[in-house]
Amino acid sequence: MTHMLSFGHGYSARALAKRLHPKGWSITGTTRNEEKAKQLRIEGITPRLWPGDDLTDDIAKATHLLISAGPDAAGDPVLNLLKGQIAKHAKQFAWVGYLSTTGVYGDHQGGWVDETTPLNPSTERGKHRVFAETQWQALARDTGLPLHIFRLAGIYGPGRGPFSKVRNGTAKRIIKPGQVFSRIHVDDIAQVLEASIRQPNPDAVYNLCDDDAAPPQDVLEYAAKLLDVPIPPAIAFENAEMSPMARSFYAESKRVRNDRIKTELGVELLYPDYRTGLEALLAHDQ
Repeated sequence: MTHMLSFGHGYSARALAKRLHPKGWSITGTTRNEEKAKQLRIEGITPRLWPGDDLTDDIAKATHLLISAGPDAAGDPVLNLLKGQIAKHAKQFAWVGYLSTTGVYGDHQGGWVDETTPLNPSTERGKHRVFAETQWQALARDTGLPLHIFRLAGIYGPGRGPFSKVRNGTAKRIIKPGQVFSRIHVDDIAQVLEASIRQPNPDAVYNLCDDDAAPPQDVLEYAAKLLDVPIPPAIAFENAEMSPMARSFYAESKRVRNDRIKTELGVELLYPDYRTGLEALLAHDQ
């Protein structure tokens, strides 16, 4: 039986599980939270509270690994705690996927990047991801682990769209000239991961984003038009009140190429731009 062990079984991993579970997959997912563990069980996932629970048997029976757990300055938490056990079973895995971020490329002032672009993160979170990527790549070189790295753009989807803030009037169009972001619908993340699982290519790196890097204010404006409500007010970036994390997103501007998921994996995006994605979310009242 195909069995996936999913570390940090969150938003993207749950979208993948919805595709795999009906096809007979057995999935074990880790979480730090007891309430989330209860929800995973409802969704047909075998939950593990981790760190804490012993994952020895889960690793031993897994055919596939998915790593979504976020790193910190110490690197990847999965490898820091379980590197020896994963290395011991490296040859049994048919596929290992690590979910990273396009933040590893750093700022390109609106220019294009692809999977061959040198990594030059400008934020601490981006630097942590680069470190974690290198940890996994080193383990793959040493053990033959069939590693695939997926660099995700900004994720949106059900429950993570702009509509609630636009509806309640708290949305603000923050204007920073030249600023563009790439983004990706969670259902497209899931279909790319499934396509990679079907046709593994160890050591591959894939950018996951749609075809239309766009200024964030354009997305909010389109959401308002779909809702037929006033367009949120514009505020200059330098005058905007933002959390340090939100402000850090504006430290980088780039357009991300996604050719490889199309040419190598044959993926046709469900939502090739934010307009089709937002229309679909609104149709499902998200």
